[in-house]
Order: sequence, then C-alpha cells, then structure tokens
Amino acid sequence: MSTAREVQDALAAVANRDDARDLQRFFKTGKGQYGAGDVFIGVKVPEIRRIAQGFADLSPADLNDLLDSSVHEHRFAALAIMVGQFAAASKAGDEGERERLVQFYLSAMRRGRINNWDLVDSSAEYILGEYLFDKPRDQLPRLAKSGVIWQRRIAIIATFAFIKRGDASTTLEVAEILLPDQHDLIQKAVGWMLREVGKRVDRDLLVEFITTHAKVMSRVTLNYATEHFENSERVYYRSL
Repeated sequence: MSTAREVQDALAAVANRDDARDLQRFFKTGKGQYGAGDVFIGVKVPEIRRIAQGFADLSPADLNDLLDSSVHEHRFAALAIMVGQFAAASKAGDEGERERLVQFYLSAMRRGRINNWDLVDSSAEYILGEYLFDKPRDQLPRLAKSGVIWQRRIAIIATFAFIKRGDASTTLEVAEILLPDQHDLIQKAVGWMLREVGKRVDRDLLVEFITTHAKVMSRVTLNYATEHFENSERVYYRSL
C-alpha cells in the first residue's frame, strides 16, 4: 500500500525552485490575495498527474494527509488520485465507493482544502458533477450561495459534467444565482460555463439567458459567455 510520504517524496524529487516562485505569483499567494499563504514547491500539473497515476491505491487516511498539507501540489495530487479512484469506481459500477468518495470530497471542501481555482477545476466536475448527474442537485444552488468563494466555484464548475451530457438546466440555475457575485474568479467561471452551454448544448438557450440577464451581467462574465460570437453580436449584447 502506498503512503502520503511516498507521494510527497516523488513530488519533491521533481520540484523546481524557479517554478515555485513563478507559481506563487501566478496563483496570487500574496497578502490579501485570493491564494494568500498557499505554498508551492514548483511541480507543474502534467508532472503531478503523472505521479498521481502511480498512487491509485492511496488510502483515505493518506489522502487526508495530502489534503491537509500546506503544499499546494500535495493537495492537487490528492485530488488527482481521487478523480482516478472515482472514475474506476464508476467503471466498476460501485455506487457505494462513488458515494464514499463524494462525501470525502465534500468533507475536504468544508475543511477548506479545495482552496484554489485549479484545485476546483480539476476535480469538481469529475467527482461531484459526475455523481450528481442522475441524482437531485439541490446542493449546488445551496453551494452557490455560500460565503466561501471556492464552494461557489465548485457549484458552477460541477455543472460542466451535465453540460457535456447535453443538460444545461442546472448550469443556468446556478449561473443566475451567481450573476451578482463580485469576485473575478466567479465571474470568469460563470461566463466559461455559459459559453460551454452555447457550444455544447443549445446556442439559443445561451442567447435567451444573455438577453434576459445582460443588464446585470458583469463585463467579464459577458465577454467569456460570448467569446465565440461574431464581434457585432458581442457589441450588441454589451450595449444592453
């Protein structure tokens, strides 16, 4: 059985101090910024994913050790392993294991361990979204009203799993709740998911949503949502 220490050692072996410095800046870890206090050792995402593939058997206790680490790459590795475990449980039709992993994921979320946008974006749709596709989704609108930015981002990003199956209903419900949100990372996420609704589900649904809500949409959200529109259309919707 693998251990958290082995994962940490594998990451440390490929860590790069210069990359760590760049990542600290990129993920806004300075005082007062959204990633304040986060620690990077300098391992990029493809390398983390490669390492995570070798630790598919990591136990819940060891995953918790990684999730509770102050090192960002340790938490990312834990989530990458969990995504793999969830996919394996889904393939095997093991609903009990899927449920366990979702509850484990939500526990980590509530403890504040899924606490940057890359951690959310690499896990929310693949665990929570996949699990909720054929189940009641009422917890996502509730999360969208959370005072914690990362829980709000999880709420909207989780719906990507539904969009990929042709279902935009929950995305539009959660997006409407989040439209007044002032945080740039939420505005971008909402605009991104709306754009995907237009690309993957129904462009007319997106147009109807924008037409209805353009007056209260931030410029950031609107620009993301209409990224693939003709320039004349983008100008028109901004004018609303």
